[in-house]
Amino acid sequence: MNKLIAIVGMSGTGKSVITDYLESIGWNKLYFGGITYKLMQEAGIERTPDGKSEKEFREKLRKDYGPECYAKFLEPDIKENLKKGNVVLDGLYSWYEYKYLIERFKNLKLICVITDKELRYKRVGNRPDRAFNKDAIIYRDISEIENLAKGGPIAYADYYILNNGTIDDELTRLKEILKKIGE
Repeated sequence: MNKLIAIVGMSGTGKSVITDYLESIGWNKLYFGGITYKLMQEAGIERTPDGKSEKEFREKLRKDYGPECYAKFLEPDIKENLKKGNVVLDGLYSWYEYKYLIERFKNLKLICVITDKELRYKRVGNRPDRAFNKDAIIYRDISEIENLAKGGPIAYADYYILNNGTIDDELTRLKEILKKIGE
């Protein structure tokens, strides 16, 4: 059976490094955020540099379709991609999404990437795109925890990667985890 992994963690921990690496070695990457961008474009809503329009749109989708809606929207793509190979999910945020998916995909594993808070803030502030200042990232953290139930998948993860060091350190830990799950 092909593997299904969701990479979880707060902003700035290095989740994209993991998903990009897995994609580079042949995993099929499915990006939750892509749903937002696609549906915003279809609705004629512009993305704002501060991310406000995306946040409002995400909240509206969850209000209209339920807190697990992103998992529901991606379910057909997950099924289709699992037929072709291993799948990594980039952007699973909420406990509701996790609960929805684990009921349908018993082989789903959560890998949480964690980083000390001040280092996360520094990384997010230095991003070439989607950079946030410290106040904005604190607001985002609290909003994601309180409004999206983001803490559940982080707390309940099957594996953890402490990413306070180099990308090589992060990928070394990922490779250890992949061996454990039989990849």
